[in-house]
Amino acid sequence: MSHAFVKNHIHLVFSTKDRQPSISKDVQPELWSYLAGICRNQRMAPIAINGMSDHTHILFHLPPTIALAKAIQLLKTNSSK
Repeated sequence: MSHAFVKNHIHLVFSTKDRQPSISKDVQPELWSYLAGICRNQRMAPIAINGMSDHTHILFHLPPTIALAKAIQLLKTNSSK
């Protein structure tokens, strides 16, 4: 019986439109928690989520069942609302 082990560590960085500082400090903790929830709901294990007023860093494990482009699409579209 053969077994496979896959662990894709992804460090995703994306910025606000035109790098405008639109993520205020009081909203940041809620946004980071929301991004972690998106990861968990899509079976992507969030490791660390943080950022500044003009960009976000997300470190997560990408399962082999989800394409990288799909994972980025899910995170960016759901967090921008």
